[in-house]
Amino acid sequence: MKAFIFFFVVFNIITFLIFGYDKYLARTNRRRISEKTLVWLALMGGSAGAVFAQKIFRHKSRKYRNLFWIILVVQFMIFEGLWFYSRSASEFL
Repeated sequence: MKAFIFFFVVFNIITFLIFGYDKYLARTNRRRISEKTLVWLALMGGSAGAVFAQKIFRHKSRKYRNLFWIILVVQFMIFEGLWFYSRSASEFL
């Protein structure tokens, strides 16, 4: 379970950095990262990083205002369910 949390945090940091890099590319009028890639990063587990990047970089905040929040809530519920039903959950109780 610790490895899962570690990879979850690392993936969210990577997603945050990719969103920031895309914003940098937008400001310097360069070729951008596709929206499809950014949404997939959020769906694959990086929604917390995407939400924070939206707030800090003001990135994709008009177009995807609620999408990343919905993904974040769903992922939190899945994570909570995995933690609750895992065998190692009894160690924490």
